[in-house]
Amino acid sequence: MPSDIPRSVLREIERRYGKPKVIWKQWRITDDELAMIRASQKDGRAHDVTLFIFRKGKLAVIRKPNHPKGVYRAPSGAVKRGEDFEAGALREAYEETGLTVRLKRYLMRLRVKFVAPSGCVDWTTHVFLAEPVSGRLRPIDTREIESARWVSIDELQTKIRKTMLESGRSLLRYRVWLTDKTISLLEQIGWELR
Repeated sequence: MPSDIPRSVLREIERRYGKPKVIWKQWRITDDELAMIRASQKDGRAHDVTLFIFRKGKLAVIRKPNHPKGVYRAPSGAVKRGEDFEAGALREAYEETGLTVRLKRYLMRLRVKFVAPSGCVDWTTHVFLAEPVSGRLRPIDTREIESARWVSIDELQTKIRKTMLESGRSLLRYRVWLTDKTISLLEQIGWELR
């Protein structure tokens, strides 16, 4: 499965933030969801960087305008073509949350084949643990992000999780699965979640 991020860049990120757990997954989506992913693939994009930003036992989450009521998830976005990977991740964190963050650890690289009735897309999600350095939690890019807030892991894994699963949207179920994997990994490495 090819990646739009050069291997040399990923090796440097791994050197700085650790080797991630690599997971391969096939995920069924609808044709509408496939069209949405394809629309995001300008300049050959085939990835997102997802940031689990923790402060005092709470996680920064965002809500997009097209999400059903009550749906929040970890912020994520793309590194632009030609942009330094770390700079792109930090830019996305700031645009979506208003926070200047520090990357702490490269947790996971999820190599996903999204499969719809009309076709498929190869995708990579790079998951990082981060901490806020400065700023106030409020989205800067208010066209893409409706709101941002701090939530406990318990709220994320109960009320918000239930809402996402009940949405009927396969890509939101993917975000639930991604979050479950991330929280499990953080527990394994002894990260203080509560």
